[in-house]
Amino acid sequence: MIQRFLFFLGPARSRALFLLIGITGALSLILNAVIDAGDWVRPVQSLLSLSVIVGAAIIIGGRMEPEERSRWLAILVPAVGALFLGLFFLPSYLGLLVGAALGWVVAGLFIFRARGPMAYRQAVRYLRKNDYAEAVKHLDLLIKQEPNDPNHYRFRAELLRVWGKLDRARRDYLKMVDLAPDSASAFNGLAEVYFQSGDYHAALDAAHKAVELAPDDWVAFYNLGMIEDRLGQSNQVVPHLEEALEKKVRDGRHRARIHFYLARAHQRLGDADAARAELAALKHERTGLDEWAKILESDQAATLEKVLGEDIQRAQELANGTIDLAALGEAVSS
Repeated sequence: MIQRFLFFLGPARSRALFLLIGITGALSLILNAVIDAGDWVRPVQSLLSLSVIVGAAIIIGGRMEPEERSRWLAILVPAVGALFLGLFFLPSYLGLLVGAALGWVVAGLFIFRARGPMAYRQAVRYLRKNDYAEAVKHLDLLIKQEPNDPNHYRFRAELLRVWGKLDRARRDYLKMVDLAPDSASAFNGLAEVYFQSGDYHAALDAAHKAVELAPDDWVAFYNLGMIEDRLGQSNQVVPHLEEALEKKVRDGRHRARIHFYLARAHQRLGDADAARAELAALKHERTGLDEWAKILESDQAATLEKVLGEDIQRAQELANGTIDLAALGEAVSS
């Protein structure tokens, strides 16, 4: 459980969380030694405790998807607010407010419980056991009951991609397109599954449609630039991946790959200065590259490793200085 949590956070956020707990804990212990120095010590210790809660929420929440982050904000913000009032403004009611805060957290877990059919949770349970057939079976049953919900096809398609059943995943994304023709997620998924299948031109068409439908989504531009990289269309790679970066890619893993593809595109175009700038940026994303390496070691990443493994390896070699930018200079034929 702890290892899974740390993997979810990633190395950088895990270190930040440990440092936050360690530093505030050490300061609190130091203050215990000067407990007779004045009435200011207890409030400062309370503030340190509160800062741990808020800091941990920021560190962990930054790793969550927006919907899940909003759920936890709705649960924790009132509870933290109650503690703040009790600690600094209504100390005589602190016990009552602490009880109210804990009660709200418990109630909030039910009121704002994560949405999603039971079949999704059962499928994930089997996925963790690498029992792909049983995981997909739960989605098959759900889709028979609710055949017009595009989200069910998306979820099953993602399971099928992990399983390596790319043709079946493609059919599910095409069904999503039929049910929700304005869904950028459907076209993003279709672009990714075509990309994994090696059909880069079909992937390119789907990615262009995703960008058209979601011009503010960095994922759409990221997919488009990645596909153009495979086709050797370096003139298009640069503006599209730069557009993705401008839309604030929070995940270090994806920033690392973007800088790698940009370095390769600039090198192919003969812009040595721009290529070196992207190499410098890539070196700042070593944590993201390390996370990719761990992900690709998983049994569930076998399909992904076939498609991205070489790129990740070359990005790591480039960041470590094992190869230089000249090794990226040969264009890929389309």
